[in-house]
Amino acid sequence: MKYDENGKPFHIQQAEQIRLYKEAWREAGHSGEPRVSVSRSIFALVNDLDRYYFGQEAERADKIGIIESDKRTIFGRSYAAEPDQLVKELAQDEAIQEADTLLLTIPNTLGVDYNIHVLSAILEHVAPALGWR
Repeated sequence: MKYDENGKPFHIQQAEQIRLYKEAWREAGHSGEPRVSVSRSIFALVNDLDRYYFGQEAERADKIGIIESDKRTIFGRSYAAEPDQLVKELAQDEAIQEADTLLLTIPNTLGVDYNIHVLSAILEHVAPALGWR
């Protein structure tokens, strides 16, 4: 797991940023809850092809990227595991818990049929266990 300069895992830092945003929203007098989304790459390993493509996922931590020469950003880690393990790991991602929308990032280079499989595996094996709709 990678940590920020304060020793916190990046997904926790992202969750804190979301909490601060929600607090600022309320303090500004806005009604209702603000919409907040996070994105993750999530792969339920349900067959041999999934294991071949994503089973050796080496980088299982948040990543730092550069948007502009002086601005860095943090990208949430990728998740790839058997469905039961995936559910456990995703349930501990505080930023996902704080957000109202989860954007799934999947590689388009593997084709439409495989992308449908990836989404279907998440909908069938992961989403119900986490109460996602």
